[in-house]
Amino acid sequence: MTLDLATELASGLAKQKQQHLYRSRKVIDSPQDVELQCDGNPLLSFCSNDYLGLANHPALINALKEGAERYGVGSGASHLVTGHSHAHHALEEALAEFTQRPRALLFSSGYMANLGVISTLANKQSNIHEDRLNHASLIDAARLSGATMRRYPHNDIEALNRRLKKPNNDHSFIITDGVFSMDGDIAPLPQVVASASKHHATLMVDDAHGLGVIGKHGRGSIEHCDLSSHEVPILVGTLGKALGTSGAFVAGSEELIETLIQQARTYIYTTALPPAVAHATLASLELIATEAWRREQLQTLIKQFRRGAEQLGFDLMPSITPIQPLVIGDAGEALRISEQLQQQGILIGAIRPPTVPENTSRLRITFSANHSEQHVEQLLSALANVIQRNDK
Repeated sequence: MTLDLATELASGLAKQKQQHLYRSRKVIDSPQDVELQCDGNPLLSFCSNDYLGLANHPALINALKEGAERYGVGSGASHLVTGHSHAHHALEEALAEFTQRPRALLFSSGYMANLGVISTLANKQSNIHEDRLNHASLIDAARLSGATMRRYPHNDIEALNRRLKKPNNDHSFIITDGVFSMDGDIAPLPQVVASASKHHATLMVDDAHGLGVIGKHGRGSIEHCDLSSHEVPILVGTLGKALGTSGAFVAGSEELIETLIQQARTYIYTTALPPAVAHATLASLELIATEAWRREQLQTLIKQFRRGAEQLGFDLMPSITPIQPLVIGDAGEALRISEQLQQQGILIGAIRPPTVPENTSRLRITFSANHSEQHVEQLLSALANVIQRNDK
């Protein structure tokens, strides 16, 4: 019997809608900022990863224009053909200095960076131990590498150690997010480092949501936990969150980076990031270095929100980062609350399975340095109106 693909796909989509798991794109008709024009309506956004408010910063806009005038728009080829510009090279050197590592290597996205590193370093004889709440790109990369993957319960060091004790004939890797994207908590990196050292495993940290945001100089969870590059030899970071641009990088030893250049398929076989974007990211690194007030403002807003939420009786997850999830539980209820908030002018996405585990659907509330205390009060008022009304 011939498969009717369209019918089968339509059935799957209908099932997603019935389970309140269907996702719709919102059309933004304004620059990325805390105040957006979304589907033709003005909204106050609390769901962006633009934590430092740099995505629409004049310095980055000017740098992007300058980069486009100097280098054009597209890079034209992969890095190993003719796509590696002076802007790319300068940014890699700046990222290496920023992360205090010998070298850094640019990738087109965080997903490609994680796929590139793990597929290059791991194979069918490898053992990869991952936190259960790691980003999807880390999970997918381990699966595609052919390695044996063992996922330990979230931040459970005892469980990790038990798995590491199991005999194996090849090198083991421990891979974790630095800041977890849906819970907002920071991995217990000192304990993970101790486990890696004890069991002779290599540690890789994806600090997509930590870089620029935490640490005295904005160097992320590694700096926050006072760890060295020797203790965390593989660091992955993205440029499209706190840094306000696009792309990703891997930072580590000379040998690691040179191996990735020679062997990482997601680096070798893809067109390089537009050089103007790399040029703009240099401006963002400069702002991170000189404008510590952005991180201070974030902490002020986070504390204000958590105090207000506690007074309203909301049970927040433990997080000191801009990611402040409010767990609702039921996917349909989370979606309804999100839609009702939007009617009040507040944009917060309803995060549902499979992004989060079953029965933990949530409002993923995120803050930007561009938010004001008045914005936080507006958010708290809207949450109180909507959630308390639904509880009646």
